[in-house]
Amino acid sequence: MSEIEKEIVDSAEVKESKNFIEQIIEKDLAEGVYDTVHTRFPPEPNGYLHIGHAKSILLNYGLSQKYNGKFNLRFDDTNPTKEKAEFVESIKADVKWLGADWEDRLFFASNYFDQMYEAAVKLIKKGKAYVSDLSAEQIREYRGSLTEPGKEDPGSTRSVEENLTLFEDMKAGKYEDGTKVLRARIDMASPNINMRDPVIYRVAHMSHQNTGDKWCIYPMYDFAHPIEDAIEGVTHSICTLEFEDHRPLYDWVVRELEYPHPPKQIEFAKLYLTNVVTGKRYIKKLVEQGIVDGWDDPRLVSIAALRRRGFTPESIKKFVELCGISKAQSSADYAMLEYCIREDLKAKAPRMMAILDPVKLVIDNYPEGQTEMLPVVNNPENEALGSREVPFGKELYIEREDFMEEPPKKYFRMFPGNEVRLMSAYFVKCTGCVKDENGKVVEVHCTYDPESRGGNSPDGRKVKGTIHWVSAEQSVKAQVRLYENIIDEEKGVYNEDGSLNLNPNSLTTLTECRLEPAFAQAQAYDRFQFVRQGFFCVDYKDTKPGELVFNRIVSLKSSYVLPK
Repeated sequence: MSEIEKEIVDSAEVKESKNFIEQIIEKDLAEGVYDTVHTRFPPEPNGYLHIGHAKSILLNYGLSQKYNGKFNLRFDDTNPTKEKAEFVESIKADVKWLGADWEDRLFFASNYFDQMYEAAVKLIKKGKAYVSDLSAEQIREYRGSLTEPGKEDPGSTRSVEENLTLFEDMKAGKYEDGTKVLRARIDMASPNINMRDPVIYRVAHMSHQNTGDKWCIYPMYDFAHPIEDAIEGVTHSICTLEFEDHRPLYDWVVRELEYPHPPKQIEFAKLYLTNVVTGKRYIKKLVEQGIVDGWDDPRLVSIAALRRRGFTPESIKKFVELCGISKAQSSADYAMLEYCIREDLKAKAPRMMAILDPVKLVIDNYPEGQTEMLPVVNNPENEALGSREVPFGKELYIEREDFMEEPPKKYFRMFPGNEVRLMSAYFVKCTGCVKDENGKVVEVHCTYDPESRGGNSPDGRKVKGTIHWVSAEQSVKAQVRLYENIIDEEKGVYNEDGSLNLNPNSLTTLTECRLEPAFAQAQAYDRFQFVRQGFFCVDYKDTKPGELVFNRIVSLKSSYVLPK
């Protein structure tokens, strides 16, 4: 970290209204270093984005908006070995869903391959790059260590003319993969290993998802990235802390290539989330082994998975805001992410009745064949959502856990002789139950007080228990998925051999759930609060006409307390 950055980071503790990046930007604008602010989000299309990328997207886009600047979405597609068009499309969908509007500013690093090649030629002509015959293993050996300087590459003595010819032959496909690389000539004795003549081009006879078979040499990320920023006019190249040691190389590239308005790289701390899997290598393995249902499995924290599970862009933005922007590495508790979605949905989502483990409730003294419609408020915290009418009849479904034949103390729900309130309906008194040949309760019986319509007794008597219900005849059948963390939190993320500690109970699928008839109109991504159960979202992938599938976004209860 430079002295200027240290000063700004320290002062940021006093000026809480602006993070250290905003202070750097405002200093640059005030001193005329730049007359605008131009940021970018530069993902490599080698997998799906995760929650950590959301921080970078929202930070870069937010800065461009705050300072009336520009924002680019640019794919750093310089490595055809791992990149796919599928990942490009998924990333575009994620960025758009988070609200980062790139308008017509969509770019691909591969569109600059011609300019990158010319940039490499320019470095060769300046004596700042040379072709090496060393293998990858030999280059590592020659590079030295943190305590020993590197050794000069035998190829570093080649003439400019010979290097130009060899580099042209590399481009023409005359060499096999791994036989030749182009290295920047910097300083093999530099204390920063990244500056010890880094490789900037390699031979790779592979088809590229954007350029096809036009190229058989590809630039390395550390060489390509500053060039992309400079070409696009990016002013502030915001990246995560692991690139801090690469900054001298970034600055070297834009300086040696003599760009008139070189961009400035600024690093910030990544967003780490406790007990989750974000590594693309691990997620890819989970996908390939069929342990999860694709990159958007709701147990993951890819942005696509969070969207499918039912998280909202607003909840992700709130979470990123609470995490803050700093240079200090830290981890956020997953419970904080859950807190954010609860806060966002509690006044937005309709509060409706769903029975996840149903048992039939028969009201013996209710008129046979009669159905009445009862008004129910959609959300007590939001009057604007209005109310709906719910059908009520002789036979209902209630949660199995809301009846016990021999209850413990302080159990206030249904048991023989006890009176409870059916939510927004009537008082009912339990009279008994019916069991099957295995002793399982299949029906609960009760009587109702017709004078208590709406859930209030005219004689003022009180009941301690209120339970929800749905009409047996008119209810909608649905599948409901309950999720736990895919990682066994008590054992940690990784085993000693590096494998993942998977939670065998991360997914529970309930197939006999019964919901209010109004759910029949639900569409993909619609979100609801199931009374007493949590917040749920209609699964976009597996829901079909007449076959509703819901994902539980989050339960209702939380032990998380928002820090003051």
